[in-house]
Amino acid sequence: MGRRWGLLIGFLVAVGLLGSGHGEQQPPETAAQRCFCQVSGYLDDCTCDVETIDKFNNYRLFPRLQKLLESDYFRYYKVNLKRPCPFWNDISQCGRRDCAVKPCHSDEVPDGIKSASYKYSEEANNLIEECEQAERLGAVDESLSEETQKAVLQWTKHDDSSDNFCEADDIQSPDAEYVDLLLNPERYTGYKGPDAWKIWNVIYEENCFKPQTIKRPLNPLASGQGKSEENTFYSWLEGLCVEKRAFYRLISGLHASINVHLSARYLLQDTWLEKKWGHNITEFQQRFDGVLTEGEGPRRLKNLYFLYLIELRALSKVVPFFERPDFQLFTGNKDQDAENKMLLLEILHEIKSFPLHFDENSFFAGNKKEANKLKEDFRLHFRNISRIMDCVGCLKCRLWGKLQTQGLGTALKILFSEKLIANMPESGPSYEFHLTRQEIVSLFNAFGRISTSVKELENFRNLLQNIH
Repeated sequence: MGRRWGLLIGFLVAVGLLGSGHGEQQPPETAAQRCFCQVSGYLDDCTCDVETIDKFNNYRLFPRLQKLLESDYFRYYKVNLKRPCPFWNDISQCGRRDCAVKPCHSDEVPDGIKSASYKYSEEANNLIEECEQAERLGAVDESLSEETQKAVLQWTKHDDSSDNFCEADDIQSPDAEYVDLLLNPERYTGYKGPDAWKIWNVIYEENCFKPQTIKRPLNPLASGQGKSEENTFYSWLEGLCVEKRAFYRLISGLHASINVHLSARYLLQDTWLEKKWGHNITEFQQRFDGVLTEGEGPRRLKNLYFLYLIELRALSKVVPFFERPDFQLFTGNKDQDAENKMLLLEILHEIKSFPLHFDENSFFAGNKKEANKLKEDFRLHFRNISRIMDCVGCLKCRLWGKLQTQGLGTALKILFSEKLIANMPESGPSYEFHLTRQEIVSLFNAFGRISTSVKELENFRNLLQNIH
């Protein structure tokens, strides 16, 4: 009996269920725990938790959102990838074939999409000359249908430069081209090194709010920081006002989301027969493992969830804009347009039902003069980041960087536009508030990227489960 008892105790010690006589022994952390153990519970400055977002996104929202983004209206994005970098001249263009972007031929893009971005109906689209005359005269022909009158009014009243958080791309430039996002997916291109580092370094060090007294780089890619410096940095971050703290978390969350995409669509095999793309677990660990990143990785992932909540809230707030009868996802195909608007509204109402939305009213509150100054600083800092995207040397990275910053900028415009705040929801949607097709396409595709990241985290969590 004594021998059996000894064997049982030995077995329990071996598997870690019972401490040995030399102190408690804990089983080593799995790779999944090192990446995700801190990515749970409530998010800073929010009333929402990670688990609620995972369940809502992965099982209720993600599949329908992907279907919407595959439609013609959302898959074609017009962009000028030849704009010069406004900050420095020594850009090395990436010569790798995976960095290239294949633009659309003119006949590949539906006619309705190629029309000007302010057109919301077939009737308005066919009355270009009359609309232009109405803009010049400041009048609307009463013989037009009510729907078209509203579309023309919306166009003529559109002047929201003070609301825009992004530098507008000149889509009327001869260099601007339509790109099929489905044929140019965001994935690992091999773009890295000093050029990529420079982009993120300028974004963090020159555009995130940071006093000179903080020596630690804001750029989370910077390594070699001691524990004391790390603690000082995060103590400083927590001491910032909520708006400046949120700005850093949005940029960090966007950075994390992009890194998730690159790890999930990594070039695993490249032969003359085929290319194979898939999940690169090692790449993911290098970017997010708590040990390998000195505690930074899990923080980045939590910031990704913070970004998700910001964009989710913007979509819930702008629902009345898309509910208007005159608004169409106009491509020229009536049946498809009607079907897609129905799907769009289903998704937006699902988003509106989310129980723990971010409260943007906590931003820019208090003394009106100080709040307005802070809001303008916030807007100009983000606008500058949108300009930095023209300095990215990899064209595919530039494409997706421009789209995602414009999408986030559009979300911020929705959250903090005075025109939207003043007129919704009590008195219904204001025709002074306007979103161009470019903004709409970037808004939903940018959120689609964040939604994909959250879904991919579930995939990586499962893949890492049994790795030590």
